Amino acid sequence: MDLSWSHQPLTRRRTLAAATGLAGGALLPHGPALAAATQYTNPVIWQDFADIDIMRVGDTYYASASTMHYSPGAPVLRSYDLVNWEIAGHAVPVLDFGAKYDLNGARGYVRGIWASSLAYRPSNRTFYWLGQIDFARTYLYTATAVEGPWSRLTTISTPYYDAGLLVDTDDTLYVAYGNTTISVAQLSPDGRNQVRTQEVFRTPSSVGTLEGARFYKINGQYYIFLTRPANGQYILKSSSGPFGPYTMRQVLLDLRGPIPGGGVPHQGGLVRTQSGAWYYMAFVDAYPGGRMPALAPVTWTADGWPVVQLVNGAWGTTYPSPAVPTPPRQVTPMTGVDTFDGTSLKPRWEWNHNPDNTKWSVGNGLTLRTATVTHDLYWARNTLTHRIQGPTSTATVQLDHSAMRDGDRAGLALLRDSSAWIGLKRDGGATRVVMVTGLTMDGNWNTTGTGTELASAPVSGGRIWLRANADIRPGAPRPGTFSYSTDGITFTRLGPAFSMGNDWRFFMGYRFALFNHATQALGGAVRVTRFEVSTP
Repeated sequence: MDLSWSHQPLTRRRTLAAATGLAGGALLPHGPALAAATQYTNPVIWQDFADIDIMRVGDTYYASASTMHYSPGAPVLRSYDLVNWEIAGHAVPVLDFGAKYDLNGARGYVRGIWASSLAYRPSNRTFYWLGQIDFARTYLYTATAVEGPWSRLTTISTPYYDAGLLVDTDDTLYVAYGNTTISVAQLSPDGRNQVRTQEVFRTPSSVGTLEGARFYKINGQYYIFLTRPANGQYILKSSSGPFGPYTMRQVLLDLRGPIPGGGVPHQGGLVRTQSGAWYYMAFVDAYPGGRMPALAPVTWTADGWPVVQLVNGAWGTTYPSPAVPTPPRQVTPMTGVDTFDGTSLKPRWEWNHNPDNTKWSVGNGLTLRTATVTHDLYWARNTLTHRIQGPTSTATVQLDHSAMRDGDRAGLALLRDSSAWIGLKRDGGATRVVMVTGLTMDGNWNTTGTGTELASAPVSGGRIWLRANADIRPGAPRPGTFSYSTDGITFTRLGPAFSMGNDWRFFMGYRFALFNHATQALGGAVRVTRFEVSTP
């Protein structure tokens, strides 16, 4: 959507059509009451949401993120103030891109949903998600509400790597994409096919790699926002149309970030508030927890280039809160208690690969029936994951294990390419609570260790509480600890601290994970009656 610069006189009082995050709302000084001026603290979300695309539709902000091998994929976040966010839904309901995403003969770790794009098309009041899978082809999904249902509109044979989707002012759909060599594609009016594609920019060798495209039209100029992984942000500008030519300017490089021990804020996207202010939401590499969204205000030079507003030469830890209309309601917290009521999982949950939907159910708790016979948790289907809240948080699960069978393994894990868990082993008619570590993968995401039991205790009855505490402050490997309780009140530490590594190469951060798999035969089950993530 073509916009006037935010520093133009408000006396024009030009009402803009509600559209994407770069348009919508009105430039009216006498609009809705603005929220009281306060401050916000970065990261605005201390959970793993990377490769953000962000936009505004009317008075609501939306953002999408990468999820790799987790299913459903491509979460859509919602906010009314750019600071407080909730998970509204997922744009990719199932990773139906091959058997490896079902853990069927192959695995999809570190594949799947990479940097993708979220856009809104006012002409048909439809949301669009677009992303490439496995460097093979591009998929486009649509929905009239971000909660869904989302459905696949088309498959395009060109893989639009790190795509940015633009809905132009004339309703034409364009995609900016690529790594180092940046191209722009034009889609057919219905979005189902590629009309043309053209290289528009080749990154100078002095800059290195540019990727992570976001595509905008602002005040008649076309912009492609690009990241230099993992320490820079650049922007291209064209005054001659979407196919260029483009000129380049550096937005930031090696900028000190707002999370102690974390990396440089980069990638992400630009968004404009109802009152005309601009913000940049980037992510900060902050392992072992993942990549955390951070927000900073942006101003523009007289000749049309964005400038991130710094605090003492760095991306600020705090800034004044965006001036926005009073939110219509509070967003749903990303932490707290879940008793698995209702008929579906809440959107904070994502499975490790696609689940076997015949082997789980909700209502009166979450029932996990064994879906895989394996000694390797990385091959076990129906492992349900939850992001860890930083800087430290604790997950506590109440588990009914009375229906476990011999050979079954169930519990609560700290899951990544090096994992550990606390849970139950049932063998020979007896059940023990155990702490297991040494679940490992190599750099090709093949299993190199299936776990070593380091501590155990006998348990009786059919109910137990399991707890995992995770310290995900970045900058060094951090401890995860495990404990259990037989009454939900007094917890007993089990096993040594587990070291959560801070390497980036698995991309996704550590997660809490609920699992139940068999090592002998299917047929057993556990029921999770309560799950809680709490912070100090």
